[in-house]
Amino acid sequence: MRGISIIISLLFAIICNSQSISELYNKANKAVVLIKTSQPEIVGVGFPKLLININGIGSGFVISNDGEIMTASHVIQTAEDISVKFYDGEEVSAKVMYSYPAADVALIKLNSPKSTPLNVVKLTNSDNVNIGDQIFVIGAPFGLSHSLSVGYVGGKHFRKHVETGFVATEFFQTDAVINEGSSGAPMFNMQGEVIGIASFILNSSKGYQGLGFAATSNIAQKLLCEDRALWTGIDAYLISGALAEVFNLPQESGLLIQKVAGLSFGDFLGLKGGLYSMIFEEEEFVVGGDILLSVEEIPLINEDNLHKSWVLMQKLKKGDTFKIKILRKGVIIDIIKIIP
Repeated sequence: MRGISIIISLLFAIICNSQSISELYNKANKAVVLIKTSQPEIVGVGFPKLLININGIGSGFVISNDGEIMTASHVIQTAEDISVKFYDGEEVSAKVMYSYPAADVALIKLNSPKSTPLNVVKLTNSDNVNIGDQIFVIGAPFGLSHSLSVGYVGGKHFRKHVETGFVATEFFQTDAVINEGSSGAPMFNMQGEVIGIASFILNSSKGYQGLGFAATSNIAQKLLCEDRALWTGIDAYLISGALAEVFNLPQESGLLIQKVAGLSFGDFLGLKGGLYSMIFEEEEFVVGGDILLSVEEIPLINEDNLHKSWVLMQKLKKGDTFKIKILRKGVIIDIIKIIP
């Protein structure tokens, strides 16, 4: 009898928990959005180039009545057009406000008000999250918007920059399913508060294999709402070693500019993205664009210097003079701009 009683109690707990998640989903779901993007992409490897517009999808969630929406940086970093689709089917165009690719967090804002009131979700202190806590994610895996995924926090990973002590990246590890289209989706605790932003998965083949990651709400809050991370609009790759020799760099490393979004800070600086796709040591690159060598005399030879240059850019004010050095078609060029 005691064994039967325990089983009944466990079943009751499972049912109650299921109902709780269902209720939480219904409350949070209306604040979750599908993000649709369009950007030019180079198709195929080598010459001639084939440039076509590629449509992308991601997820996000509304954090203010002003139409501010958080998502993953890689969803919108180089997008030319952004559209936000709400739970009721209404679509509104949006623009990028802030983005920090190293932590994969970004904030976009609606270009015009939604015809009906916005539903907003709350970010909470992710430091209070423990390994083993149950969580749920609402996203759009493979475009199936407002899909629910349930799991647990399996780990917490972070890294600080040595020279500042600043936590540049901080992620929750989870077994909740995060697939293509769910990037930028909110991760909720069991109170219906946002504790993370779905970012990426680790897998050895295409598809989900039980290991997903989400940027923490605290890092998103700091970078996007407090620091207001500068949106560079740049997709770049730090090249070194043999690849640096292939491009005949005048220093040990440099930042290969692959794409630059229009109206971004990178576009303002006049940086040019690549024109051709190339595979080197099983990795694919977009080449033919600029290679950024230094920012205000800071040589871009490692990740710490990249962070230093980003901190410097964050402090720029109207009227400041800003200088970069690039390698363009084999020629070293200094570019000087005055911040408008």
